Amino acid sequence: MMKKGNEEKNEPYKFDKFEKLDRKVEEKINEVETLGHKKLVYKILHTSFFIAAVWALVLNLIIETLGRFPTTTVWGGIQFMFDKPLVFLYNALLIYLTLVVASVFKRRLFVFTLVSIFWLAIGITNGVILTQRMTPFTVKDLSILDDGLTIVTNYLSTVQIIMVAVGIVLAIGLLVLFFIKGPKKKGKVKWKRNLVAIAIVGLSTFGMTSFMINTGRVETFFGNLAYAYRDYGVVYCFVNTWLNTGISKPDGYSEEMMLSIFNEEELGEDNAMLLEQKDEDEQHPNIIFLQLESFIDPSRIKTIELSKDACPNFRQLMADHPSGKLTVPACGAGTANVEFEVMTGLSVKFFGPGEYPYKSILTEETVETIGYDLKSLGYSTHAIHNHRAVFYNRNTVFANMGMDTFTSIEYMNNIEKTPKNWAKDTMLTGCITDALQSTESRDMIYTISVQGHGKYPSEQVIENPQITVTSAPTEELKWKYEYYVNQIYEMDQFIGDLTQTLSQYDEPVVLVMYGDHIPAIDITEDDLEGGDLYGTEYVIWSNFDLDGDDEDMYTYQLTSHVMEMLDMQVGTVFTYQQNHSNSETYLEDLKAIGYDILYGENYLYGGTDPFEPTDMKMGVKDIAIEEIIQIGDKYYIKGRNFTEYSKITLNGRTLKTIYLGSNILGLLEDVNPDDVADMKVSQIETKSSEILSTTE
Repeated sequence: MMKKGNEEKNEPYKFDKFEKLDRKVEEKINEVETLGHKKLVYKILHTSFFIAAVWALVLNLIIETLGRFPTTTVWGGIQFMFDKPLVFLYNALLIYLTLVVASVFKRRLFVFTLVSIFWLAIGITNGVILTQRMTPFTVKDLSILDDGLTIVTNYLSTVQIIMVAVGIVLAIGLLVLFFIKGPKKKGKVKWKRNLVAIAIVGLSTFGMTSFMINTGRVETFFGNLAYAYRDYGVVYCFVNTWLNTGISKPDGYSEEMMLSIFNEEELGEDNAMLLEQKDEDEQHPNIIFLQLESFIDPSRIKTIELSKDACPNFRQLMADHPSGKLTVPACGAGTANVEFEVMTGLSVKFFGPGEYPYKSILTEETVETIGYDLKSLGYSTHAIHNHRAVFYNRNTVFANMGMDTFTSIEYMNNIEKTPKNWAKDTMLTGCITDALQSTESRDMIYTISVQGHGKYPSEQVIENPQITVTSAPTEELKWKYEYYVNQIYEMDQFIGDLTQTLSQYDEPVVLVMYGDHIPAIDITEDDLEGGDLYGTEYVIWSNFDLDGDDEDMYTYQLTSHVMEMLDMQVGTVFTYQQNHSNSETYLEDLKAIGYDILYGENYLYGGTDPFEPTDMKMGVKDIAIEEIIQIGDKYYIKGRNFTEYSKITLNGRTLKTIYLGSNILGLLEDVNPDDVADMKVSQIETKSSEILSTTE
């Protein structure tokens, strides 16, 4: 009984014991499961792919913020993220694709860091460039890096240049150290898994790109580069400037298609454009184009007030002669593209976004220009620029555009400089008259000024300005605008002197003047009358009666308009514009013409490019040695038309030279007397030390 009682007594105890044990097992299982989930989450969160995704979002936010500041607030990137979340995520996806590549490397952290630095550098560079020239950073800017470096002293102080140089050196040093000492993945890299993952990301990016383009959330054609970067994202636009270059092949491109653009009377018997013009009219005028750097009427700027009118001469010329608004393809920078449009009649919008034909196709190919076209009528052709010959490859490109001579700053004397070290334009009057007098024929002269160029200082640098800014949004802008409007004032005085000089010239002259773009001074649409950041003014002056109406037009239409006023029809593009401007397919056909003559089969020319590079002469004045004089142990070269850029050279080697005047140079180093007779005089580009020309 006792046993039985004890057994009955112990039964509840045994039940409780097993129940507790069961609960403990269940808790343990739950604990293990929870721990497993936590480990899984931890593993996911700490994979390179997840980290790369988060960092891509952060990087893109930084890049977009830099691309909007200081034009907008420091929160511009965040605003873009919320206003256009899908576009923001798409740009982050492009960054993400480049970051995940690090997963296939043992030194993945180093590769990850290197890719991150690349994108940060793009963002920082874009932000800096936007503050200086109002035009975003493109891949094509890398092709003009040498040009940018040569004018860096005009934008940055010596201290800033040193700081940048030190920063770059330190960054490179740290990267090298990081590569040597940085962590390295232990064990084997899971190549297959990671490559599959990268492929999935790549395919997703490709699919997302198609979706974004097809739905119109991003575009492949950028009518306005600055707006495109703002609307479609910096990363997408930057990549687009790399992948989208040249003029795309037209649909249905063929000989039949190209010839159908023109009427039969516009084509010769061989179904090709009539390029050799026969003209007995000796009364055709000399034609001068004057492209004025950053020149606009300052009265258009609503946010400032001036003590007096900055451009009275230009304003009066516009009132008295055919003039109007000119829509240019540049904003704050891009001078070379404006030149291209005026000289060719083709729009740079036909090319890839941000592309400079001067830095791409025209370094290799000729292109039909107003220069080539007028040469068929007996004109001589000249280019003048009071800046470096090699800037934008002009010393090469102008020969491919039909120029007989090119007078750059290296061939000019008595050079005055602005406080920001740009050559003043007043010297151009003499250069233009020299070009006119250098030939017996009629002349076409393309002149590019430089005085109005930025960077505009944020502090006072002109002690006694002709014009003061009496009202401006900020103190910094006051000084920027005050410097700018005083350069405009001096440029306007030059315009007055030039027209006065040409009015007394004994041959008919047409002078076409226009601004190439607005100044790079943080100007927004709201700051300008009319709100057009791509609008400047033009005027067509002449020293004889020339009828013409005031019209607004695009830059690529300007030359055909001038030719029509002069009752002249020359060339493929200008003939097309004069006769077909009202066509429903005007721009489409104009783009097709551009493709055919630059990238296609030259169907309009009968299958062969008829234009050869000219044997372009640097400068219109002959630089010559008359005699070499020895005084003691020193040698001097007497001659004519020397400039401060003239150097004594021997067998291609530049010798130490002192400029003593336009007729004499002194040698500052010893040479073998037997070699003296072999010495020559060369014009040297000081930044690159390139020899531009050498005496015979």
